[in-house]
Amino acid sequence: MKARIYMPAGSAEERLQNIKNEGAYAEITTMNYDDTVRYTSQLAKENGWVVIQDTMWEGYEEIPLWIMQGYTTLIKEVVEELEKAPTHVFLQAGVGSFAGAVVAFLEQYYEQEITFVLVEPYVANCYYESFKAGTEQFVTVGGEMQTIMAGLACGEPNPLAWELLKTYTKVSICCDEEVAATGMRILGHPLATDQRIIAGESGAAPVGCFYELMTNRQYTELKDTLQLDENSRVLFINTEGDTDVENYRNIVWHGKYAKN
Repeated sequence: MKARIYMPAGSAEERLQNIKNEGAYAEITTMNYDDTVRYTSQLAKENGWVVIQDTMWEGYEEIPLWIMQGYTTLIKEVVEELEKAPTHVFLQAGVGSFAGAVVAFLEQYYEQEITFVLVEPYVANCYYESFKAGTEQFVTVGGEMQTIMAGLACGEPNPLAWELLKTYTKVSICCDEEVAATGMRILGHPLATDQRIIAGESGAAPVGCFYELMTNRQYTELKDTLQLDENSRVLFINTEGDTDVENYRNIVWHGKYAKN
């Protein structure tokens, strides 16, 4: 099958080249993620192509739903390995399709109540702003949305994911680059006999956020509200490796985006 891949502005050249190496046509646009989706959709309409991506709009619901159902394979494999249900699940949110699928699965699978926490980049915090607005309708954010958490640089929620997440999510947190970088370093250099995990920026953001909650006195009230303590069983799902090797090394080896 022939594939044409359109990536938003700021995408890493290495990621672009890796896609080309698979035989696809690929290019980085001058637009942010959401505008790139609209641009791709228009091209598809003009050329008779099929759009495959995980946010949805009126008239384009079936394929994003399939993708969300596909994401549940990840969480099914996770629960098969767990002895007990998690008390907390920290989930990275771009358009929310991945997070929504995980939440939907776990709500069906376990009888115990689980606290779900969403994590987004500060510059692409559509879920944070939506929860803050306190309305039934979600809020969109725009702009360039340049962040090392490229997989989460989305300004418009998936409507189906929004319906799920607004119902079951306890809190939404937006974080800066330093938090994601901290998560990468923690996973790459764990304590004692813990297994090393090579995590990319978007995949490590929830771990960095959790670390801030547990170690920074500024967030003691939020930590207590979420009932995070020594009895908590916290689940994270890393969704990417070092797909941008140069940036990974700059962060983990050379301390880029280290906290002041």
